[in-house]
Amino acid sequence: MVFELWEDHEQVVHVRDDTVGLRAIIAIHSTALGPSLGGTRFRPYDNERDALVDVMRLSRAMSYKAACAGLPLGGGKAVIIGDPATDKSDELFAAYGKAIDSLSGRYVTACDVGTYPADMAAIKTRTPWATGSPVEQGGSGDSGILTAWGVFVGLRKAAEFRWGSNDLSDARVAVQGLGKVGGRVVEHLLEAGASVVVADVDAARVAAAAEHPDVEAIGVDEILFADVDILSPNALGAVLSADTIPAIKAKVVCGGANNQLAMDEDAKLLADHDILYAPDYVANAGGIINIFGELEPGGWNEEVAHRRTDAIADTLQEVFDLATSEGVTTEEAAERIAEERMAVRSGPDRWWHAGREDARA
Repeated sequence: MVFELWEDHEQVVHVRDDTVGLRAIIAIHSTALGPSLGGTRFRPYDNERDALVDVMRLSRAMSYKAACAGLPLGGGKAVIIGDPATDKSDELFAAYGKAIDSLSGRYVTACDVGTYPADMAAIKTRTPWATGSPVEQGGSGDSGILTAWGVFVGLRKAAEFRWGSNDLSDARVAVQGLGKVGGRVVEHLLEAGASVVVADVDAARVAAAAEHPDVEAIGVDEILFADVDILSPNALGAVLSADTIPAIKAKVVCGGANNQLAMDEDAKLLADHDILYAPDYVANAGGIINIFGELEPGGWNEEVAHRRTDAIADTLQEVFDLATSEGVTTEEAAERIAEERMAVRSGPDRWWHAGREDARA
């Protein structure tokens, strides 16, 4: 029964170090195209099974994300069980870094919910397989910057496909979540002339956003059902479900949250309600695109990363066109594209150890 939970995964590692309060799970979904890269999520899960289910779904989505973005990377993810506000320490991240290092590069970590560039720097004291440390320390910095830009690029492409124009100046957009990604999405939307409705569990973030005259704040229980053109989920996942979709008024959904669909069949439910869905792992690929630059010869280049993130629009166009021509959901179309690319195995050892072993010294 336990192995059935990760039958499509290559490896799942449980990590525990009671001396520093570390409980973590690292999930490697695929190394067909390269090392499995994905962030470390730090949050207080209700139980270990919830943490396991989350990391399994997230790691699978990372494989699809990398493949759709055209990167020579596989998919992985990790979760640390605990409250990042109280449980973080350099000692905990050092122990976690040691666990990552034991995988010899099969998993490369980065920032995610609850972790930041400074945390990656602490992990990197014990392993070279950590990305997203501060720019001044040779990393690519906050991946949320390009994640947000990629979501905005996706919003414009989805609007163009739906209404024939990517001009958002007359659009009304609901943004759920004002964190590292959602807050920046709001900024891009306002610069484009859109009016924005926002909600977040953090009242201070909401108050700051609502200072802008074109921002309206509503409750977290109302945001999914706001009377808007576009809905952008940028908080936690599983918000699109049989319970919520029938009440959604938006005709486009495009956001940065991972695993927005509660169940696979919810993609069909969105289509049945005439809602164009931009698959999350396509729209939010800016972060992994940014991080990938650290693994390339010569290291991270901001201009190159930005140009690659702009190409999210081209990928979404391919997804929308395939879904239309084949009569399938956009989620199924994106999965087909990813799986076809993953089926052409380039070999995980092709490039990713080159130049990295020196980092152990």
